[in-house]
Amino acid sequence: MESAGRLFGRIKLPGNIVTQEDVARGAWPRAVGKKIAARTQPIALVRTCLVVEVEDALWQRQLNSLRGQILRNLQKAIGTGIVTDIDFRPMGARRGPKRAETVSSLATSGDEAATIGDPIFRRVYVRSRKKASG
Repeated sequence: MESAGRLFGRIKLPGNIVTQEDVARGAWPRAVGKKIAARTQPIALVRTCLVVEVEDALWQRQLNSLRGQILRNLQKAIGTGIVTDIDFRPMGARRGPKRAETVSSLATSGDEAATIGDPIFRRVYVRSRKKASG
């Protein structure tokens, strides 16, 4: 008897009913077990790579070593072709727009170095300017 995930993986349904991402995310707990599923979260399917958030870098390393076994379990549950790779990312590592830090108190001093937001780059700039001037 075939699993529902495997059948959904083979059937070409309209995209608004059940997506391949939905199938992969739904099969995740079955592929990894309850304990790992409780500490991980599949967040996206990018082409055929399942992106999974993990608690921290330690979990990332441990699950990377189990990647092949997890991938086989996942393919056994939903069929081949939907997920061919898994990318484990620590929580909070999502890349998105970041809020710029303000340097308004420094910018009012009239020093052009004050417009450099990064404190390390600002320090490097000030030191190199001092070297160049004398």
